[in-house]
Amino acid sequence: MKATPQTFLRFIAGAAIAAAVLFLVWYFSSIVVYILISAVLAVMGNPLVKFLSGLHIKGWQVPRWLAALVTLVVIWGVIATLCSLFVPLVFNKINQFAHVDFAAVVGSIGEPIARMQHDLQTLFSLPESTFSLSDELTSALKQIIDINSLNLIFSSVINLVLSSVIAIFSISFITFFFLKEDGLFYAMVTSIFPEHYHDNITRALDSVTLLLARYFTGILSESLLLTIAATLVMMAFGMKAADAAFIGLVMGVMNVVPYAGPLIGGVVSVFVGIVTPIEGMSVGHTAFVIAGSLLILKGMDDFILQPTLYSERVKAHPLEIFLVILIAGSLAGILGMLLAIPSYTVLRVFAKEFFSQFRLVRKLTEKI
Repeated sequence: MKATPQTFLRFIAGAAIAAAVLFLVWYFSSIVVYILISAVLAVMGNPLVKFLSGLHIKGWQVPRWLAALVTLVVIWGVIATLCSLFVPLVFNKINQFAHVDFAAVVGSIGEPIARMQHDLQTLFSLPESTFSLSDELTSALKQIIDINSLNLIFSSVINLVLSSVIAIFSISFITFFFLKEDGLFYAMVTSIFPEHYHDNITRALDSVTLLLARYFTGILSESLLLTIAATLVMMAFGMKAADAAFIGLVMGVMNVVPYAGPLIGGVVSVFVGIVTPIEGMSVGHTAFVIAGSLLILKGMDDFILQPTLYSERVKAHPLEIFLVILIAGSLAGILGMLLAIPSYTVLRVFAKEFFSQFRLVRKLTEKI
């Protein structure tokens, strides 16, 4: 379609509306997050609601409100069960770190540190009497992880838990009504736009729901498989079950953040191996085993699972996805990388519905 003054004005008007909507979303970001989380939980729980509301018990049909309430309880029950399994691992490991003798840890890897110090002194012509890599590492570790830092972390966690009470209540309340009244989320979104756009909005929401459901299901499956694989591999090398499960949990959770997450998880995992080496292995051998195993597992994940998740599931080119994540990371850090793919998916779907007359939009959305 040729660009005309009418299409240009329509584009300007659409861009202005989009900018206004984005500003409102940013201004009320916490409420928007509650609504989006509730919408995702409602999509996940809707099949159970339909099943329960279709049951007949001695001529009495289960009302939808009761089915929605039971489904909400089941969702939070699953979340609470997962937390009860993994949260103790995290706090036990933090408590273990609090009592670590970092001088002894650094001393256990004294030989490679001595070689590194010699190389640094040779490279930068540092006097031997003024620089000690071992002392510097010990001091840095004590600054990063000491009793005061851990106490600060504990207090931050407590504050986070207290502030999360409002979030949990709000999400539960909104999710209940999304489950109870089918189509309520669609009605909320379409009410913002003029009536003659409702069909476009409905089609866009259908596409967004399908693509994001595929993406989140895939990424959760990927993280779960990586958690199990990392745990089993670490246990196969003789690591204690608690330490292996902690490394698996760290890798699984951090894997949700594209590219940067696994690197951070790998560094934390190697540090765990240095602090609590595998029985019968040296610290260096333990670090090598952990780093090598995670590198192989992540390579298999990158070449087998991720191309399907990040490309096929959201119908976008891998290079396109990489650039989007890179831009989002430079703008908003880890949080931006985490939200990059879902946000980009939503923008592409709505751009297809309202700006398909532009060649660039058609090119970026042709697979949707």
